Amino acid sequence: MNNTVIKVENLSKQYRLGLVGTGSLGHDLNRWWAKLRGKPDPYLKIGESNDRTQNGDSEYVWALKDINFEVKRGEVLGIIGRNGAGKSTLLKILSRVTAPTTGNVKVKGRIASLLEVGTGFHPELTGRENIYLNGAINGMTKSEVTQKLDEIVDFSGCERYIDTPVKRYSSGMTVRLGFSVAAYLEPEILIVDEVLAVGDAEFQKKCIGKMKDVAGLGRTVLFVSHNMAAVENLCGAGLLIEAGMISFRGFCKNVVDKYIREREICADIKLSDRKDRYGSGGIRFKEIVFVEKGKKPSFELSCGCSVTIFLYYERNIKVDRPECSLAFYDLKGNRILYMGTRIQKKLFLNVFLKGKFECKIDRLPLLPGEYLVNVALDSPDGVIDHIESAARVNILPSDVYGNGYLPPPGEAYVFCDHHWKLTDID
Repeated sequence: MNNTVIKVENLSKQYRLGLVGTGSLGHDLNRWWAKLRGKPDPYLKIGESNDRTQNGDSEYVWALKDINFEVKRGEVLGIIGRNGAGKSTLLKILSRVTAPTTGNVKVKGRIASLLEVGTGFHPELTGRENIYLNGAINGMTKSEVTQKLDEIVDFSGCERYIDTPVKRYSSGMTVRLGFSVAAYLEPEILIVDEVLAVGDAEFQKKCIGKMKDVAGLGRTVLFVSHNMAAVENLCGAGLLIEAGMISFRGFCKNVVDKYIREREICADIKLSDRKDRYGSGGIRFKEIVFVEKGKKPSFELSCGCSVTIFLYYERNIKVDRPECSLAFYDLKGNRILYMGTRIQKKLFLNVFLKGKFECKIDRLPLLPGEYLVNVALDSPDGVIDHIESAARVNILPSDVYGNGYLPPPGEAYVFCDHHWKLTDID
């Protein structure tokens, strides 16, 4: 393997939908009988690709299919793709949380991974005890962990609660401690999933800096995130996964650019024709319309304008207390603006078979530039309909304050009404 620390060959992972384990006793017997006769697993011949845009007939699905790549020592690899593309499944296989269906994974060195909130933590043990537990799992002695303990606790910012059971930690505290443990126990390979999104901006910045330090020491980092700015900032190489397969690999900037272009293309497709959505389907968005006051519907809006956003839908089954939300993102995946019925405690008890949700913004606080809009409909039972990049909106310069000044793009993302005053204090 020379300088290669991770080598993935013909890796595939198959799941049976709706079931845990291998499936049924009958399927297990069929597999055993085939193996006894020297035949291949009969269920590997069937199954459909991990494509949410298509309705399938098979009860089997390939979460990953024929994945091949290598990672060198000291390389920082960003893995990007849409929700459900197979990124987390790949990391779980690399972390040996789950086994591949076919193919091989060769790893040289100790792996520390942070896959989801609470991974590797025992909820009944304190933060301190969990640090020692994780160290033991990673093959470290108690004295080795003790040498790192103060650094881990200091970085996590959980010193006050370090002797409190982890089950009483918030999700943010759990992620802080989990990342600190993973980064400071000196792994040869550090794997970090999207969980950093749970932390605040300050801690995310600290994490990015720490991962750079880890890479600078010749260790390898695999980083999954929907924040393209963070991926570009940290990673030198990138991997784009679509429907369980690698669609593109190269310099990180090139991979991110390709992913952004694909999101922009999706945003130009009518909602009624969008297949890359997920949720129970009790209600389906059909169209999104932006109407600036005094103008016709358009995806070009003026900075600071009064705008109403209409979300047309059709209801298939009765849905209890749906919650509607809109979120504006920049092209790098940073969420800039969020609006939702939940934060206003707006309840819709009677949802018609066909209707529209209306969201009025008295003064759109976005500065000039292009933005992508995600739409979502949730209920206490889970996601009903969620579409990423449901629309692409272009915000045009406008004389917001009526003083002849047009705010230029690039200075910031949002503005707010504000007033200046000069006072003589002599």
